[in-house]
Amino acid sequence: MNEANGSVIDELKERFGAAAVTAQETKDGVPTVWVEKARAHEVLSYLKASSGRRFRMLYDLTAIDERVRSHRDGQPESDFTVVYHLLSYDHNEDVRVKTGLAEGASIKSITGIWPAANWYEREVWDMFGIGFDGHPHLRRILMPPTWKGHPLRKDHPARATEMGPFHLPEEKSMEEQEAMKFHPEEWGLSPRSEDTDYMFLNLGPHHPGTHGLLRIILALDGEEIVDSVIDIGFHHRGAEKMGERQSWHTFIPYTDRIDYLAGVLNNLPYVLAVEKLAGIEVPDRVKVIRIMLSELFRIESHLVWYGTFAQDLGALSPVFYTFYDRERMFEIIEAICGGRMHPGWFRIGGVSQDLPEGWDGLVRGFLDWLPARLAEYDSIIMKNSLFKARTKGVGAYTLDEAIEWGVTGPNLRACDFEWDWRKKRPYGGYDWFDFEIPTARIGDCYGRALVRVEEIRQSMRIVEQCLKNMPAGDYKSRHPLATPPLKARTMQDIETLIDHFLGVSWGPVIPAGEAAVGVEGAKGNNSYYLVSDGSTVSYRTRIRTPSFPHMQTLPLLVKGLNIPDLIAILGSIDFILADVDR
Repeated sequence: MNEANGSVIDELKERFGAAAVTAQETKDGVPTVWVEKARAHEVLSYLKASSGRRFRMLYDLTAIDERVRSHRDGQPESDFTVVYHLLSYDHNEDVRVKTGLAEGASIKSITGIWPAANWYEREVWDMFGIGFDGHPHLRRILMPPTWKGHPLRKDHPARATEMGPFHLPEEKSMEEQEAMKFHPEEWGLSPRSEDTDYMFLNLGPHHPGTHGLLRIILALDGEEIVDSVIDIGFHHRGAEKMGERQSWHTFIPYTDRIDYLAGVLNNLPYVLAVEKLAGIEVPDRVKVIRIMLSELFRIESHLVWYGTFAQDLGALSPVFYTFYDRERMFEIIEAICGGRMHPGWFRIGGVSQDLPEGWDGLVRGFLDWLPARLAEYDSIIMKNSLFKARTKGVGAYTLDEAIEWGVTGPNLRACDFEWDWRKKRPYGGYDWFDFEIPTARIGDCYGRALVRVEEIRQSMRIVEQCLKNMPAGDYKSRHPLATPPLKARTMQDIETLIDHFLGVSWGPVIPAGEAAVGVEGAKGNNSYYLVSDGSTVSYRTRIRTPSFPHMQTLPLLVKGLNIPDLIAILGSIDFILADVDR
């Protein structure tokens, strides 16, 4: 890793000059370089198109408000920093490119390099007020169009108690209603062509096929979808802002609510990133417990998708079957964690408590129960002629398109691409396990379904291995940032008692630095990019979710199809609205 890191930085210095590229050390080992604003577009274009490493995916794009940060560790001075995270599948390599901006400055848009930058740049504008010159439609994406201020700036309130009482007088209500009106010309859509008048149709925000609050404006030529505009943000609860106001420990329950079907799978990238910042190593028993619970929640998430996807296409019975299976799995989760959908059970350095007596019998019962059920679902869903007619050849993208738009997880593997972070970049102990990476030949709705169905079986293989090979040992690290001093010591000296009190009441002080850790979530790659200023709270919490870029591909997939095809595509993407707008 060190050799690879040095080589990409050396390549950039050789190409653009040592004065134009400044390297930065990070806790995660990702090669990180600072470039001047005037050269940023050129450097990013080179990394994608001309570098031998072929950083074809814009994995993430975000910003940092640096104005009140105290630990910059030799980084160039700036009021704001724009952060580009690029991924090369060809070389299994990352690079992080940073550009510093002064207050009120803008930077050139990279939508011409990566189409996926469209929503990411809109999000940075919305949250930080940073402009992107040449962006095709720079406007708010998560906040209402009438919102005042940019929420992820450090001078924006983080709590309702920091703001005045909310009032909605009649004139304000009318203003909000007017702002919600759709004007095709604002989006570059003409209401008519030479011989056709297009109809614009609102699908949502409340619609059973959108599985939550999602508004899609469709331009229709008869039954055919000519174009579409997606309106997200109805869910927006400011998860990243909350991550910068809570202590490192007390933010863990908030992570459960991002992909609210994936439970502790949301905890995993967060605690791994904090552990990397703090230099915490966890016991082997912790690794296997975490993997077992993560894979159980992957199964649970896929079961919900399986039943609701069938329901979207008109089959009503399967959703009752799969939810019953999910209930069986929740019995295990509740017995182990004490909670069900949102147990918030992982901890920095370990898990909340050890496995209870009898856990193995519950897991064995579930593993024996599910295979016959999955075989039945194959017959009534995957082999159903109507299901195949509604999904085969519908909503397909090529592998190149998927990478261009930032698609990850099962949706990427459906494009005949065998890439799974659990295999390609094993984390948290996954290199100890034997399992396969399911793929499909064509990236259509049916292919995405095939991959997820087989992933349920592969997750069962992993859980089976956890059951048979659970290590003995502690369920939490003894690192002082993860575990309070032992009680026997706190009774001997006041300094240890103070450490215990501060560690429990304020939480750990994580050393200054930054780290990003990504995991193979239920719906794709889920990452936490954390910046510590050497305090009890995160200075910057960035949550990279899979549903955000996946939802951005919808206009590409639905163009030229009909509304029933749109519903099938939405179900096959397997998105979660809280995962889209956090």
